[in-house]
Amino acid sequence: MIANKALNQYANVGRRTAVEGATPHQLIMMLYDGVLESLMKATGCIQRKDFAAKGAAIGKAINIIGGLQSFLDMEKGGEVSANLDRLYDYMTRRLYDATVSNDIAIISEVANLIKTVREGWEGIREEANKIHEQNIAQQAQVKVES
Repeated sequence: MIANKALNQYANVGRRTAVEGATPHQLIMMLYDGVLESLMKATGCIQRKDFAAKGAAIGKAINIIGGLQSFLDMEKGGEVSANLDRLYDYMTRRLYDATVSNDIAIISEVANLIKTVREGWEGIREEANKIHEQNIAQQAQVKVES
């Protein structure tokens, strides 16, 4: 019991450190990974008939998807943001369906959608990091001028 607590504390420190040093692109990747982890947990919970834990895992996935949805910049993102917004809405509705029906196939469907979006996001890593570096340089310039 004490070993598990220590291990969990160590993992939390590692996560906090990763988040603090992450670029915006990496943070979004971590959120996608968090959704996938929660969906895997939910699947295991359904298989074990641990329905309370299933609800918590699906609820966490829904919350993360809601966070991803809230980060969309509809003005700058245009059609891509609008499409992602609709996709995130669809995923959320499907996860509510999975909560009610305990249907692992629905969870797999959402996981596959998240994996596809994650792959696309991973594909723009270099571009996203360049934009991040430009933003940092602009902020530093503004501080110097102030």
